[in-house]
Amino acid sequence: MGADAGDGGDPSLYAWELPLGFPVPKVPADNPVTPAKVELGRHLFYDKRLSGNGTQSCGSCHEQARAFTDGRPVGIGSTGQAHVRGSMSLVNIAYASSFTWANNTLGSLEDQALVPLFGEDPVELGLTGQSDAMLAMLRDDAAYTAMFEEAFGDGDEAVNLVNTVKAIATFERALVFGGSAYDRYLNGEPDALSASAKRGMDLYFSETLECFHCHGGFNLSGSVTHDGKFFDETTFHNNALYNVDGAGGYPENNQGLFEFTGRRADIGRFKAPTLRNIALTAPYMHDGSIATLSEVLDHYSEGGRLVSSGPYAGDGSRSPLKSEFMVSFALSEQERADMIAFLESLTDATVNDPRYADPSPAP
Repeated sequence: MGADAGDGGDPSLYAWELPLGFPVPKVPADNPVTPAKVELGRHLFYDKRLSGNGTQSCGSCHEQARAFTDGRPVGIGSTGQAHVRGSMSLVNIAYASSFTWANNTLGSLEDQALVPLFGEDPVELGLTGQSDAMLAMLRDDAAYTAMFEEAFGDGDEAVNLVNTVKAIATFERALVFGGSAYDRYLNGEPDALSASAKRGMDLYFSETLECFHCHGGFNLSGSVTHDGKFFDETTFHNNALYNVDGAGGYPENNQGLFEFTGRRADIGRFKAPTLRNIALTAPYMHDGSIATLSEVLDHYSEGGRLVSSGPYAGDGSRSPLKSEFMVSFALSEQERADMIAFLESLTDATVNDPRYADPSPAP
């Protein structure tokens, strides 16, 4: 769990409630975490008035009950535009060294927050050209002006775009969870995992399946940073989901890291997200094209996906650009059940902590 529910704007009053084995998150020097800022960010995160047409909030695409995802194959913006990628989980996003599926240019949660607010391709919250109206709305709301003042000081000047973005990023940074059965097992509860899940854990961390190479460490992710870390781990992988031209090609509008680097070797390379709460975040992959955990295991056991027909037809297992960790393997039915039991043991009931829920009254 994340923030203590204290009050005041003094950063020294903030107490991280970190799970055992979790390091302190890295926090920008110009945006220290405070309880008041977390609470302001929570209200902003769930406020649909922070969209151009008042229909969506950040929380619309990041639902707490789904580990802050939305259950759709791809995101749907406030104007109804379908995106090409799904909404990523925000659980433990404080530890991420890269944000979104493939953008390696965003250096912080503050930078990332500007994308859904003002991005135009695709449209998410659709606030381009409407920031003045949004800020006027916030200034006209007495509750917000009081929260901004508590979080940032500065009197009437506290309600501005920079502080709005800082508060949203701070709330997201507070979403730290590590209370799954897997965590309890690691922390000395031998019965927290079933016998099946323990066997699945051994498979997961084996060189046969290779899962841990891309989804490793305390956050089961390949892109991790935290306070005191000398260098950030930031990795992107081609997991052989497509091979549309026999030469490693991906759908033209969804080519991963290549879209930012222009390097052919980066075609199809996407971030390996945390597997924490993976049972809550279906469908899977960057485009939601795999529906179940069992089908995910099929994909990896085959060393890549065969798309037999249609515009994206191709055998991913034969892609020359796929990751070296994409090797085929065989699973018995028992081993498949054990792997799924382990993945389900990563579900964390504390993700539903009411301190991070929508603060507005229930309808």
